[in-house]
Amino acid sequence: MNRLLTPDRLALLVQFLRFGTVGFAGFLADNAVVYTSRAALGLYLAGALSYLISATVTWALNRMWTFRGTGSGPAHRQWMLFLAANALGFVLNRGAYFTLITISPLCFAYPVLAILGGTIAGMFLNFYLSRRLVFR
Repeated sequence: MNRLLTPDRLALLVQFLRFGTVGFAGFLADNAVVYTSRAALGLYLAGALSYLISATVTWALNRMWTFRGTGSGPAHRQWMLFLAANALGFVLNRGAYFTLITISPLCFAYPVLAILGGTIAGMFLNFYLSRRLVFR
């Protein structure tokens, strides 16, 4: 067992768990925005707005906690790099969300389910890209 859980792998696991914790905070922000703005904007626009806000929340928390001490340059540049690097994760995340609210009456009635599906769809790719491109 000790050969499987090397110090480097343990550090990666801790970092991934922090990333997941931050992702949960983003999930809560995502839901808050969708549920508060869906009446005014509709589920599609509310979902797009909520992604931008929750991505900003997760970038800031990851910068302060998950990847503290890594990366360099101005914060606004790192934020833009974070959004660019996670563009594929965005496609997976919001693609799953839009698909689920379109085809599933249950997800349309309870968007939290579609948001959860999208979050899971993009999580692993976003972690990899954040670690390799944004916070290196």
